[in-house]
Amino acid sequence: MTPKAPPAVPVRGSEKCPGARAPDAARTPPPAPRAGASPLPAAVPSTGRLVGIDLARGLAVFGMYSAHVGPDVTVGGPVGFLLETARGRSSALFALLAGFSLVIITGRPRPRTGRAGRQAVARIVIRAVVLAVLGYALTALDTDVAVILSFYGLLFLAVLPLYRLRAGTLTLIAAAGALVMPLLLHAIRATTGPGSWADAVVARDPLARVTGTDGFVELLFTGEYPVLTWLPFVVAGMAVARLDLTRPGIRARLALAGGGLALLGYGGSWLALRLVPHALSAVAAATDGGSASSAWWSDTVGDPVAHPPLAWLLVAAPHSQTTFSVLGNTGVALAVVAGCLTVAERTPRLPALTRPVAAVGTMALTVYVLHIVALWFFADVWRVPAVEDDSLRGGLPVLLGFIGTATVLAALWTRRFRRGPLEYLLHQATRPARRVR
Repeated sequence: MTPKAPPAVPVRGSEKCPGARAPDAARTPPPAPRAGASPLPAAVPSTGRLVGIDLARGLAVFGMYSAHVGPDVTVGGPVGFLLETARGRSSALFALLAGFSLVIITGRPRPRTGRAGRQAVARIVIRAVVLAVLGYALTALDTDVAVILSFYGLLFLAVLPLYRLRAGTLTLIAAAGALVMPLLLHAIRATTGPGSWADAVVARDPLARVTGTDGFVELLFTGEYPVLTWLPFVVAGMAVARLDLTRPGIRARLALAGGGLALLGYGGSWLALRLVPHALSAVAAATDGGSASSAWWSDTVGDPVAHPPLAWLLVAAPHSQTTFSVLGNTGVALAVVAGCLTVAERTPRLPALTRPVAAVGTMALTVYVLHIVALWFFADVWRVPAVEDDSLRGGLPVLLGFIGTATVLAALWTRRFRRGPLEYLLHQATRPARRVR
């Protein structure tokens, strides 16, 4: 009589892993990895995050901190140079990474279709609305920070129809936008004086009435981050996300493309300002007393008058909304992303200095909102004199304090939770998208 086979012993953890093999199969060694393939890390994050992207996002957070609470760039020296380099370029990096995140949500490497695609689109729409509401709430605190979140909300909606396009097509759209949109914006801004069509639109805009701002006119044309000229950053990020970033040499080509665009943007502006007759003097006359000689790369050129001359289109200062600035800022953002991806690839177990920065990147929305709330609290609730008279910006210790606090909070939080507090709430807010058929 054949004895009964002993009962199968369940594989440990098989309750959570449907399809787990039986014990005998489990003892079979896994197939050898392909030549050149990277070994899997010991623990793969369940969110499937690209650690290099989180690292880049963390650096973008610190760059925005430096622009909002750091000392003035006139301190000079290496510190002043780093502060000046972060101005404007960190927000452009944020916008590029926002495009990357949009593609992750809607499907990477292949866009989702059918019901899954409609649900992904619904998630993006909900996120856009929530970010816009949160942005206006932060703007209502009346700090000195030009809050970018409301602009992000409209940017997400504007690029959403492009989410199924391939990397090459997205690259062409981003390039065309960088060339055309600044010219269009310059022409539109020239027509937005007092008593113009812009005032009539604002007077009838429900968004303007509810938020106490210039509504869609501000979001599209007159604000600090006008959608017209920030679209190329987001579309460029979508194009990067469509690439196979594991292919050999892709990060090097990404870095070379970034360096080339930065050279074209800043170098082209430098040449144009010096080759075009009277360009520098025209730019100097069109600003509030800044340094026209630095207009090819630095915000120290100052803020332009309401309707700057055509010579302003030769400027590449980070917030100048020109073709040169879009090209240069995109190049810097691509180079930073390539560098961060390389660091993450070469050091799967991130060293002590980079791991906390990547943790900040995983909860960038939370730490961004917290630093604005902190500025409001110190100025309007605690009434710290250094904040109220803006002398807070005079000290490097304040900037390091903000960076250190965000880093410690993110490092502690991410030890226990996958998402930051606001990231979790934003994720929960998109749950109704699952009902889309």
